[in-house]
Amino acid sequence: MCQLFALSANSPTAVTFSFAGFSARGGLTGEHVDGWGIAFHDEGGCRVFIDEERACESPLAEFLQRHPIRSRAAIAHIRKATQGRVQLSNCHPFVRQWKGQHWTFCHNGDLQGFNPAAGDVFEPVGGTDSERAFCWILEQLRAHFGAGPRPEWRDLAPVLADLAQRVAQHGIFNFVLGNGEALFAYCSTNLSLLTRRYPFARVSLRDIDLTIDLGEANQRADRMVLIATEPLTHGEAWTPFAAGELKVLVDGAQAWSNQPAASARASARRKKAVPSLSEPALCAA
Repeated sequence: MCQLFALSANSPTAVTFSFAGFSARGGLTGEHVDGWGIAFHDEGGCRVFIDEERACESPLAEFLQRHPIRSRAAIAHIRKATQGRVQLSNCHPFVRQWKGQHWTFCHNGDLQGFNPAAGDVFEPVGGTDSERAFCWILEQLRAHFGAGPRPEWRDLAPVLADLAQRVAQHGIFNFVLGNGEALFAYCSTNLSLLTRRYPFARVSLRDIDLTIDLGEANQRADRMVLIATEPLTHGEAWTPFAAGELKVLVDGAQAWSNQPAASARASARRKKAVPSLSEPALCAA
């Protein structure tokens, strides 16, 4: 299946280091050879790059590593096709506009029998289950919030958690969704999170022979959160999501999660009862 990556930071950050390891999984250290893409959110706008080539050999991926784009939020995807042909229209991230914001979406998984009726506003361009799910979610948000003012992430989070669980009934549904204000990450089976803050360490990538001293590239006040399908580095405290968990990342910190203590206690009771689950411009990640 596909691989996901996301970054939220409190100052404009270059993802060059992490992206170098992540893109290697697109054909060098992984079998995800059916396209890739990355989106950068900052200053109220969004820049999106997609390519149907293998990420490890893509001239576009090499260009972005040589000419880093700094942003406060980024999401990336490398594809192993399960539904839809290998072509640009099926490459993630998918992008739509709603209530004056660019919304970007990447999905890892495979949804079976998920064929919702066509929406009034949002409809797929390509042939993936991922884009169908994205358009359906936006249609549901549009119906829920109506013609009122743009909802804040605090209003969106519980609604998105419910919608994600409904889609996940059709199969594996790990995703990252961004709107420039926040990143929403949902785990169906496999996602991990890493927080980086001062004091920054010297770290090495898992997929290629590359090490960086993050203390030389970041300032004391810099803070960032990274999300990946599989941890990207050695020696850092990557923390797995719980199954069914939605996290909200804002300005380089986790701001919300739908895993309250009550849910954890209820889960424990069920298991027990049933024996037998920077200077801103210098900041880098």
